[in-house]
Amino acid sequence: MTDQHSRLDVVYRFFSGTGFSYDRVVNLWTCGFDRYWKRCIIGRIHADSQNILDQACGTGILTLRIARAFPDSRVIGVELRDEYLAFARAKVGRTGQGNVRLLLGRAEEVVPEEEAFDCITSSYLAKYADLETLLANAGRMLRPGGLLLLHDFTYPTSPWFRCLWRTWFRLMQAVGDRLFPEWRTVFHELPDFLRQTRWLPQTLALLRRQGFVDISSTSLTCGTSALVSARKSGRSTGSGRESAATFS
Repeated sequence: MTDQHSRLDVVYRFFSGTGFSYDRVVNLWTCGFDRYWKRCIIGRIHADSQNILDQACGTGILTLRIARAFPDSRVIGVELRDEYLAFARAKVGRTGQGNVRLLLGRAEEVVPEEEAFDCITSSYLAKYADLETLLANAGRMLRPGGLLLLHDFTYPTSPWFRCLWRTWFRLMQAVGDRLFPEWRTVFHELPDFLRQTRWLPQTLALLRRQGFVDISSTSLTCGTSALVSARKSGRSTGSGRESAATFS
């Protein structure tokens, strides 16, 4: 079995039958920091971005927040699992957010027939992705100067916080199994998966190799996640306005 197929197997094993409780669990699992991390992502997007692609959009948490923050933009969300996309579509219907379009498919394979994107975002995708294909397609879909933002979990480097991190996961395994039995596989397997993933150094190396510029990585919340930012080389046609906030 190829590494690509192994990652897909992990995705289906982790997330099948979990869409109805995803929003609650991701907030609990991250002690509420998911909301802060989403704000960090949105804070990096240019104010004048017109076309934005959110990859692996799940139930639409980030997609809808981007759409609300940029009401004059066109926002496309792509999601592999129809189960999750159904919840995202329901949210769009309830909110009446007219600048959102949702597509079913794998992030590495879906290339919307749109004009070039000003920004491509993702949250919690990189550790499962075929990074070489994902980043190569992002380079093709972005306009010159367009921005790529990838956010995902990382394994804490601080010894004391790593101990706290392991304690929290053990608590989730003990209590979460009873509260959210559909998430048992994630509660028990994700910690080891995060210890083993090398998505961050691999992403940085591939971005350099594929010709992206202004590559940076920001560690968030004591090293429990990271936000990678990079630009497609070439002159930007936009104003280039961007949040200069420093996140920790």
